[in-house]
Amino acid sequence: MGPVLNDPRLWRVSRRGIALGVALGIFFGLLVPLAQIPISAAAAVALRANLPVAAAATFVTNPVTFGPVYYGAYRLGKVILGEKPATEAEVLAVLAKVQDQPVQANGFIDHMRRAWQRLKSAGKPLVVGLAVVATVSGLTAYFVISGVWILKTRWTRKRRLRERQ
Repeated sequence: MGPVLNDPRLWRVSRRGIALGVALGIFFGLLVPLAQIPISAAAAVALRANLPVAAAATFVTNPVTFGPVYYGAYRLGKVILGEKPATEAEVLAVLAKVQDQPVQANGFIDHMRRAWQRLKSAGKPLVVGLAVVATVSGLTAYFVISGVWILKTRWTRKRRLRERQ
């Protein structure tokens, strides 16, 4: 792994490296709920993006933003799939049902089975919504950062030319 990490493109401040690093970090930060930094870092190494920027950009989702991002992605997924959103009464009924279920100590397998059932009920809209949000956000970040970088470079060059004259 050492020779791979010695590639200067992983650490250099360049338009492409920074823009791609931010895009990868945001993409995997939104798409993957666990192991965001290692996945983003692996993608940065594979695509020769700026590694520290890719790792830092995964913090777009954190304990404060996690809930709203995932709820919004779930709602977006429902709209894309053409499913009707749950009414407040339906949500309260599901919450009451979950709270009324006795906690059973049947072990890890039973716990995982129940978690899988809950995930399946929200899974498809959530996955679709997260995929769309992550893709659009990553692409937007890449093009905005590249565009701003290009404009700033042109402005700096024009200013230097004016100062020389």
